[in-house]
Amino acid sequence: MSTPGDFTVDIGESPVNSSSEKAVSKKSGVVNVSSFVIEWTPFGLVVSYYVFSTCIYMYCSEGLISVFWFIYMCTNFYIAGATVLEAFMSITPCREARKIVTQADQKGWLFPTPHDRLLILDLLIVAYLPNEKDIIMDRALYALEQIDYPRDKIRINILYNTPTPMEPLETELHHLMETHSHARVFKVPNSTSKADNLNYFFTLDTGSDLIAIYDCDHYPHPNAPRWAVERFIADSATDVVQGRCVVFNAEENFLTSMIAVEFDKIYAVSHPGRATMWGFGLFCGSNGYWRTSLLRDLRMDGSMLTEDIDSALRAFGRGSKTVHDLNVVSYELAPTTFAAFWKQRLRWAQGWAQASLKHVKMIYNKPINAIHEDYQRNFTARFGVLSLLLIRELSYYLVTQYTCLVISFLIVKFPTTGQELWKLVYFQYPVSQWLFIISIICLIATIWITNQVKSEFISRKTIIIFSIQYPFYLVLSATIGLYGHARQVVKYTNWNPTSRK
Repeated sequence: MSTPGDFTVDIGESPVNSSSEKAVSKKSGVVNVSSFVIEWTPFGLVVSYYVFSTCIYMYCSEGLISVFWFIYMCTNFYIAGATVLEAFMSITPCREARKIVTQADQKGWLFPTPHDRLLILDLLIVAYLPNEKDIIMDRALYALEQIDYPRDKIRINILYNTPTPMEPLETELHHLMETHSHARVFKVPNSTSKADNLNYFFTLDTGSDLIAIYDCDHYPHPNAPRWAVERFIADSATDVVQGRCVVFNAEENFLTSMIAVEFDKIYAVSHPGRATMWGFGLFCGSNGYWRTSLLRDLRMDGSMLTEDIDSALRAFGRGSKTVHDLNVVSYELAPTTFAAFWKQRLRWAQGWAQASLKHVKMIYNKPINAIHEDYQRNFTARFGVLSLLLIRELSYYLVTQYTCLVISFLIVKFPTTGQELWKLVYFQYPVSQWLFIISIICLIATIWITNQVKSEFISRKTIIIFSIQYPFYLVLSATIGLYGHARQVVKYTNWNPTSRK
């Protein structure tokens, strides 16, 4: 008679089990090949795009080349013009923000609203533990101990998910609820994303008036929640307040310093300027404050790679009012390696492509389920959607086509002197001179305005370096945009979290 051990051995060596193992192994091999194809097909598509485009220009006639050149220089002029216009439109919000700070300082930092009349705030810190295990305790303790808001009016909620137990870290996190009365820690069951974490919280009846969302790497300024809440109290029509994100590890290396300048340009110049120019703002994923009722109603779409941008556009589609407040400041980490930067920006690029395809219809359709009864999407807002969702996505092709055109020049008639190179790249045709000069003026004006509102972590020298390498940055950004489109074509769905240290 066989013992249980013998029976197990016999089954393991049976032909049936051997066949099953081969089938599983074969299936695993097919999956690996499929994953490899999906992973590398976008790369092949982008490389083929560059090679094919460059070859086409090498065989075009001079007359056709001049037409393409004019189109691409006009495109460059449009991008530069739109950027500088946003920059000039941001001057007023920046001045107003400084004026409010000055007034608060003169009053001894006494805010307009008494403590007992403040709105109840749920502040969410969303974390993916294997990726952010080294920083989550630090950020949680900072939020619990440093944020200046009445303890009976705020709850600091730590929402995390992890595929494997992380001890003793998880026990330490839950212990925070014993030492801090306003702490709440949630290990979200069956969660695989930030969207899952947030949607789980939205099912809870916490009784809050507002919800603030922060990624785990953020340090909110101690007064940031108060500035945001005062904005809601001052204007009952406000539905979302998006704050300014500042990179605080700018001095770590060249990459982080360039990202720091980029973030100052985006959050202190472009976002408030665009909101003033087009009449609408957008939630940007972190350091954003929502009215609880609106956020619970919208939730997060877990099928979107950038669920935050999707929720922002859905909110705008329903007529919500989003304002950008430069005094609601939060400090965050920039990726420290190019590999981490590349993964982050590819995710953003594909996410924006998804969101643009889904919401571009707002250019022409009517608002559905509008939050405010009198809301009508006017021509200015519709053109803003056109610029943000369609022209921006198309600009990736125009920028890279200009790059391919220049590469073809270098191959066909390689310059032997610096003067020939200068003429080749910028001054092929007389009209190019004016378009180029105006574009440079626009860039200088934008950089000058950015310098006026730069954060304490970057210098004027860093801004100058950023402006010098800006053309290369545009080409890199456009290439990443194309890569995002290629990933969307092959239905790439892997979510690559940004490395945090």
